[in-house]
Order: sequence, then structure tokens, then C-alpha cells
Amino acid sequence: MDDLNSEWQRKGATLSDKTARKEFGLTQDEIVKAIRAGKLRYRHTSIYGNPFLRLLRREVEALVKRKHGRGYLKTQQAKTELARITRELRRLKTQVTALERRRSHLIAGLET
Repeated sequence: MDDLNSEWQRKGATLSDKTARKEFGLTQDEIVKAIRAGKLRYRHTSIYGNPFLRLLRREVEALVKRKHGRGYLKTQQAKTELARITRELRRLKTQVTALERRRSHLIAGLET
């Protein structure tokens, strides 16, 4: 039973129902049906008073694999990682631009 609780607390092992919909292309109806069928375990949670369902990532992945196939799961995971990398690159470019601007100001201040 301790392993079960540790899975719910491990970073990255769970995701919200909204994230499952976005990341894996599931509908809320598919999630609810899987919960009622006993294929997904969940916990009710809320952040700032907004309720949501916390799901185990491995169970969601198994559901998607059964429902849409392994290729679909791999494609969805690749799209999600690509979006994350693109966001990170955009953030880093903004940071580099700000640092270069600050560097230019400091160099200009040294020359005067």
C-alpha cells in the first residue's frame, strides 16, 4: 500500500484531467468512462478553489495505448515534448536578448 501512495506523490507520476485532455487528446467523457470502468484511478483535488481530477500518468498512457494504439501515444508524446522545447527556446531567446542589451549598456558605460 505504501508503493501506491508514493506513486501519487512522485513528481511527474500524476497529471490533471485537463492535462490528460491536452497532452493525450482525450475527452472528459472518455476519462469519466474509464474511471467508471475501473481503468483509471483518481483523486479529487483543488487549487485556489478550482476542483480537478488527479490521475496516474501510467494509467492514462495505458488507456490511450489501448484506445488509439502505441503509434498515437508516441506521436502525442512527441508533440507535447516539441511544444515544451519550443516554449523553453522562446524563453531562453528572450533571456539572451535581455542579457545582450544589458551587456551593451554596461560596455557603453565603461567606454565613457
